Amino acid sequence: MRHRIHGKQLNRTSEHRRAMFRNLAAGLFEHGQIETTLPKAKAVQPFIEKLITTAKKSTGLAGRRQLESRLTDRKVFTWLADPNVPDSKKVNAYFDLPDEDKIEFNRYGEVRKAPRLVQHLIERIAPMFEDRDGGYTRIIKLGKHRLGDGTDLVLLQLVGKEEGPQIGGGVSRRRQIADARTAFAAGLRKGDDSGAAAAVAEETAAPAAEAAEVDAPQVEAPEATEEDKPAES
Repeated sequence: MRHRIHGKQLNRTSEHRRAMFRNLAAGLFEHGQIETTLPKAKAVQPFIEKLITTAKKSTGLAGRRQLESRLTDRKVFTWLADPNVPDSKKVNAYFDLPDEDKIEFNRYGEVRKAPRLVQHLIERIAPMFEDRDGGYTRIIKLGKHRLGDGTDLVLLQLVGKEEGPQIGGGVSRRRQIADARTAFAAGLRKGDDSGAAAAVAEETAAPAAEAAEVDAPQVEAPEATEEDKPAES
């Protein structure tokens, strides 16, 4: 029987699973979002939530020691100063580092100065959730599958900085159509359905007209030749 077994095992030993959780949490705190599988995201989410709660409540030496015992402290944001990393990834960085946290290298290319992960968690991530009692992360399904086993891929992202990198998509008109239908139903109840019906027709016909304009090919009229001209009497 499964006595004293808590959480998902993910087909890993306890040491392997603990190291995996630490790496996933460190990547999330540094980049603001990570792409992983759905079972891993659901399993590591409580671990990350507890780390943020500890960073909010205990900012002294005791809290720092608790975080270092659960999270591997290391230098972060070194990829921002790496010339091998493309500029597109640097522009879409989730966090904006102040001037005093600039990354410096020595003459041998080794990192000499960079922010620490635990310090970054206490000073920047924890203040983002001062007015929030929980739910610091969210899982966004990407609609993609991993090659090999076909498992679902998701995006595990921090909540609270919505202007950061988001999932792109087309503009939806579902809300406008729903509002127009509501106005139409209200007009029917009042006995005046002329304005509401016109609003519904306008809202539903707009997407079809736009699609027709995009799909319709542009055909140019052929030029008239000598044979097509009428004969003179």
